[in-house]
Amino acid sequence: MKLVIIESPGKIEELKKILGGEYKLAASYGHIRDLPLNEMGVHPPDFIPQYVITESGERTVAGLKKLCAQADEIYLATDQDKEGEAISWHLQQALELTNYIRVSWKTVTAPDVQQAMLNPGRIDKHKVAAQEARRTLDRLVGYMVSPLLSDLLGKTLSAGRVQSVAVRLVVERERQIKSFCRTNHFGAKLSFENVDTSAAWQADWHADWVTKPYLKSADEPYILDEAFANGVAAINTVTVKSYTETVTKRSPPAPFITPTLQQAASVALKMSPTETMTAAQALFDKGHITYHRTDNPNVALSHLGDIFQAALNLGLEMADDPRVFKIPDGAEAGHPACTPTHWEVEEAGKTDDERALYQLIRERAIASQLADAAYAVRTATMEAIEPVSGKVVTFSTTGRTLVNQGWLALLNRDETVDEEDEEDDGSNKNTVPTLTVGQVLTVSSGSVLAKATRAPNRYKQASLIDKLFKSGIGRPATLAAIMEGIFERKYVVEEKRQVIPTAIAEQINDALVGRFSFMEYGFTREIERDIDLIQKGELRYRDVVTKVHETLKQEIRTTKDNSSPKYPCPVCKEALRRREKDDHFFWGCSAFPICKTTLPDANGEPGQRKGIVLSEYVCNKCQSPLTHIKQTPAPGKSAFDFWACTGAANGCKAKYKNQDGKPVL
Repeated sequence: MKLVIIESPGKIEELKKILGGEYKLAASYGHIRDLPLNEMGVHPPDFIPQYVITESGERTVAGLKKLCAQADEIYLATDQDKEGEAISWHLQQALELTNYIRVSWKTVTAPDVQQAMLNPGRIDKHKVAAQEARRTLDRLVGYMVSPLLSDLLGKTLSAGRVQSVAVRLVVERERQIKSFCRTNHFGAKLSFENVDTSAAWQADWHADWVTKPYLKSADEPYILDEAFANGVAAINTVTVKSYTETVTKRSPPAPFITPTLQQAASVALKMSPTETMTAAQALFDKGHITYHRTDNPNVALSHLGDIFQAALNLGLEMADDPRVFKIPDGAEAGHPACTPTHWEVEEAGKTDDERALYQLIRERAIASQLADAAYAVRTATMEAIEPVSGKVVTFSTTGRTLVNQGWLALLNRDETVDEEDEEDDGSNKNTVPTLTVGQVLTVSSGSVLAKATRAPNRYKQASLIDKLFKSGIGRPATLAAIMEGIFERKYVVEEKRQVIPTAIAEQINDALVGRFSFMEYGFTREIERDIDLIQKGELRYRDVVTKVHETLKQEIRTTKDNSSPKYPCPVCKEALRRREKDDHFFWGCSAFPICKTTLPDANGEPGQRKGIVLSEYVCNKCQSPLTHIKQTPAPGKSAFDFWACTGAANGCKAKYKNQDGKPVL
């Protein structure tokens, strides 16, 4: 029996058709091992990860061991990326395989699968080390910094190597918006009747005042003089100083890579990154699309003939030469762009999301190799004398008309850009006629344009993903998880499709920025570069992890020396943290079980124990606050008046006499 172990059970049905009955297929359901849940699981000086089989992985491993015992050949056929390579290594370790065959394919299609089976290999240890480095660094930041962050803010919170930086982007954008000061300024527009008899150029047209020559300084980049603008708008005639007719071309956008796929699905389909990746995974598993975790925007050369045939069937014009798109800096480029595998298939997928996403992927990929869109462009400049100041003022105008649809016959726009965020210069609606230099034109009307500067837009999920990717914060495979994490922890919320930070996000940001280098935008980019060098065998796992660990240790030490907990424990002065138990909150000491102090919750802050008021006096044995306990004589009750130590939970039962309202220490 030949056993093929893959990651996702969704691929089994398609692979059975390709491989035939002599192969037995089984799935690992992703990772079967991970670092432990309740401890860091990786320690200096070697930083060897202490892996444990996950709860869900235990059943999987048991089943796979039985199959392996029956198998004559065992193929580890997980994906080609770092995560896939690491999954194969974990399987080899957990199943104690010495005689295994490593295979992988770019697409779940017969040519790729059969080619992979003919070219077996071994597990790439450098690629595994690179994945381990990323996982370990995430664990170090999470386990080393989160407790300190929780102490500083008095709540159980998490810091993340990439997650916290994503939150910083949102917080800083929100603060830019709140601190923005609006500036009112002015422009002017002249309108003209169109005397051109050409049927294509009949509508009235306009020209805008070029204000730049009249600005006072770079510090004041706007016209603030409304009277001057009124004078410009009152001009009656202008003289044409230049006129050109050109044809400009607009190239199509590249096929999808992971971040642009998530952006387009967010804008065009209103799908979250997680929903997008779930649908894409299902399409990949069924062999409908190429690998969806990619940062290479280029189509595989072997697919160009298929695209040509698909375009021919649709009656669309191909580009003269195959298009090659620029690969982003730092990209791995191990996989081609996300495209269909069977180009003649117009609809694929079981759910509405899958079908809509497939159509988006297919049309974008075909459009990438179509002819440019072409525009006829008329541009002119005009001059006149402003009547009040006597200054020469300049106007400019541009009209643009689509003369060849090219790729726009299939896509009417780039779906990754939200229409609400697009800037429209109005040139498509401005029907500039044929003009001649020296021609004097009569103005039909003039108007002052009252303008105002605008605050930057809040991020939407699509634009935040774009910013994360372009800033080198996270890799294509991790972007959806980053977004899901900051929403799940309620560090950000979405209102009217805008991403807004919560109050706790701002507190986290202020607690970490300036104290920890992992919060700097360049840090994450450098780490990803180091991880890529580990994969190439040019850097060692231990060296990269050790460097970050030492930096974190120093930064934590410095932060502790220069800050104090927001809510110190009244007994031991360590940090109190707000905790939840049985649907209610309470405050417990972070030094538990050494210090067992607890306090009730009072509207999100530590309250007083019922009947106990902490005083300014402290126990001379354990330094815990004292409380004054007094009972006046009453029928059947004894009178008492003394001071007691509040450190009883920690074993101190000291009591002190009261004298004139003070303890006798």
